[in-house]
Amino acid sequence: MPPEAEDPYPLSPSQQTAWLEYMRVHHRLEYEMNRHLQTDCGMSMGDYTVLNALSHAPGHRMQLTALATTIGWERSRLSHHLLRMARRDLVTRAASETDGRGTDVVLGAAGWERLREAAPVHAAWVRRSFFSDTDQAQEDALAAILATVYENLLREGTLPRPDVL
Repeated sequence: MPPEAEDPYPLSPSQQTAWLEYMRVHHRLEYEMNRHLQTDCGMSMGDYTVLNALSHAPGHRMQLTALATTIGWERSRLSHHLLRMARRDLVTRAASETDGRGTDVVLGAAGWERLREAAPVHAAWVRRSFFSDTDQAQEDALAAILATVYENLLREGTLPRPDVL
């Protein structure tokens, strides 16, 4: 190919293979995890994502904007989802403890109990479905690669860097 011609495949062969493998895993994992959480835990992946993030926040509470950036959702999507969760007493909204203009999302007692019931079931599923054919060296390498990719996404992406990683 002449140097002035644009490469129709701007990824190197190894990058293209890795990307295609990642996309296969991403789409299948999203489908299977959604199905597992609905069937085995009785909750949506969105509910689990929100409850899990709040469970790791100080006081099980986080500003709505910080929660949105932590889980990688747009504020409007999160607000709509929180309305549905609040109707089931999984979360509540409260005036922010640190910003008078902000709103905090607080993990409710029912949400905490649902998460406590679901977490061991979900962990067993993750171990079986994701890690059953890997060894510690592969898991360590995967964690390091994903951490590098995540940092690149934070640098190149459009969402602000989350306060809580």
